[in-house]
Parts: sequence; C-alpha cells; structure tokens
Amino acid sequence: MYDHIGLKVKDLDAAVSFYRAVLEPLGYVLASRDEAVAGFGPRGEPALWLYKGVSGAGTHVALRAADRRAVDRFYAAGLEAGGRDHGKPGLRADYSPTYYAAFLLDPDGNNVEAVVAP
Repeated sequence: MYDHIGLKVKDLDAAVSFYRAVLEPLGYVLASRDEAVAGFGPRGEPALWLYKGVSGAGTHVALRAADRRAVDRFYAAGLEAGGRDHGKPGLRADYSPTYYAAFLLDPDGNNVEAVVAP
C-alpha cells in the first residue's frame, strides 16, 4: 500500500543495528547506506528509510510478516538488538480474531509492529 516510509533517528548506527536485526526475520535487508541515511527493503529495493537528524519519536510502523514464527523472531531479535517491549507476540482479539502481532519500541521510541493478519 505504501511506496516508502522515512523515520528520523538520533543515532543512525544504533538504528541500523536495531532495524537490521528486526527486519531480517521479515525478509528485508539493508539495501542502501551512507553517513546520513540508510534504506531497508525486500530484494534490495529500499522502502523503509532512516534519516540521521532529530528523532520523531512516536511514529507507528506496522510490517507484514509471513507467519507467526516470523513475528516471534522479529520480537526476539528486536529485544536482543536493544529494542524495548511494547507488546509481546500474541493474538490481538480486540483487533480481529486472527490478528497476531508483536510490538517493540526502537532506540528512538518509535512503535514498530510485525503482524500476521489473514
């Protein structure tokens, strides 16, 4: 539905490390990087851009996962990479009966979600 998303981050190296860890289970790779910007996406096509600057904490980004195991791996990798728990993997029946998701806060306080919602 979207072409690309950009997030401002305080520490680009920390953000790249975090997003590299959490996006790998979802099939995204670091596709572009210089001293001021980094881009992640599938097949080397950047769709999520990180821009060095003043962070815009509070942004919510939800990323589709292939299955529940990918959501679980996203969450575990994110905690290991310095993310903070914002909702353990599980069903969110208040969203829909099959909505399975996990939520993390990235190093800048953005809410990053991985979801399987058939």
